Amino acid sequence: MLRTADRALDGTDPTLRRARDAVALTFVLNGLVFASLVSRLPDVRERLALSNGALGLLLLAVAIGSLVALPSTGHVITRIGAGATVRLGAGLDTCGLAVAAVGVTAGSLPLTAAGLLVHGTGIGVWDVAMNVEAAEVERRLARTIMPRFHAGWSLGSILGAGVGVLVLALGLPLLAHLLAVSVVALVLAWGSAARFWPAQPPAAEPLSPLVRPVRRSAWTEPRTLAIGVMVLCFAMVEGTANDWLSLALIDGYGVEQWVGVAGFTLFVVAMTVGRLVGPLLLDRWGRAPVLLGCAGLALLGALLTALGGTLVLVALGILVWGLGASLGFPVGMSAAADDPEGAALRVSVVSTIGYGAFLAGPPLLGRLADRIGTLEVLLVVAALMLPAALSVGATRVRSDVVGS
Repeated sequence: MLRTADRALDGTDPTLRRARDAVALTFVLNGLVFASLVSRLPDVRERLALSNGALGLLLLAVAIGSLVALPSTGHVITRIGAGATVRLGAGLDTCGLAVAAVGVTAGSLPLTAAGLLVHGTGIGVWDVAMNVEAAEVERRLARTIMPRFHAGWSLGSILGAGVGVLVLALGLPLLAHLLAVSVVALVLAWGSAARFWPAQPPAAEPLSPLVRPVRRSAWTEPRTLAIGVMVLCFAMVEGTANDWLSLALIDGYGVEQWVGVAGFTLFVVAMTVGRLVGPLLLDRWGRAPVLLGCAGLALLGALLTALGGTLVLVALGILVWGLGASLGFPVGMSAAADDPEGAALRVSVVSTIGYGAFLAGPPLLGRLADRIGTLEVLLVVAALMLPAALSVGATRVRSDVVGS
């Protein structure tokens, strides 16, 4: 028994290693699907003849779908397990994306919105489930690894954005592009979920009497809500770049479409680097100091991107912005899951708050962009770093669950 525990801690336990790799692949696939849609947003805007504000309202369908799914996903996970929940989310996500692609190709705004609504529902279910599984693997490994799982998401985004640049250069139709991505992602996600850490059947591990109160009180826990505020701010920073950075560069600096997509790719590359290096910094300095530094970088990067004026300064701003945005969300997921009892429910709460900003914030910024300009709206990112800095203290490791 002790030898098995030791193997789990050093990552050599075969089951734990397979679960770790499966979770990493799941994050990659999730990022691939998301970035594939983002890379075609200029096409969506053009084919449906939408203004920035109208595009923002259309993207609100994704947010609504996710926000409907997020609060209940924690309960779904406790009933059927993280693996089955990932399969459910991946199915909804990819099928919704395929329907949206058909809608855009047909020039049908209602069909596109319906597809994005289902797509958003899948995003919510898939993301909570994979973060809960990632937190379980991190806890069993007894070292910081969550940011590297999210680096997998960033790598998937880089792949998705890179493929987007390629297919745009080749002139591949939007429908063929997004259908192919949907099929590949669904097949691989379905297989990876089968290798998650084995879920304990209820009979073998009866629920603690404390679980039921946690289900009722997670939304009223001050620490959980403070983590949610921090995640909300960083998610808004990341989501703004995902949805508006390429369009801001195109509209604000008059660059070609491929340059705008390349700017988004640069942002994702910087986020990936931050998430790969992040665990070393977190284990050395702790969560709160590192997140304070991230908030400062995100503020500086957003200002340089919006106000830099020259290609060099804008590129530098995008890099710094990506580094600053890299750790807030994954560290928030880890902090919410510090106590394994009720982890799925707390992650669901924090995810609901965070994804609410990640998904609903950027569409709302579209309305603001119509008034002040697409590039200028990036300044909102800088303002969000003040509440983020004030709430990072909530992410400190809880002394009452250390070693649990």
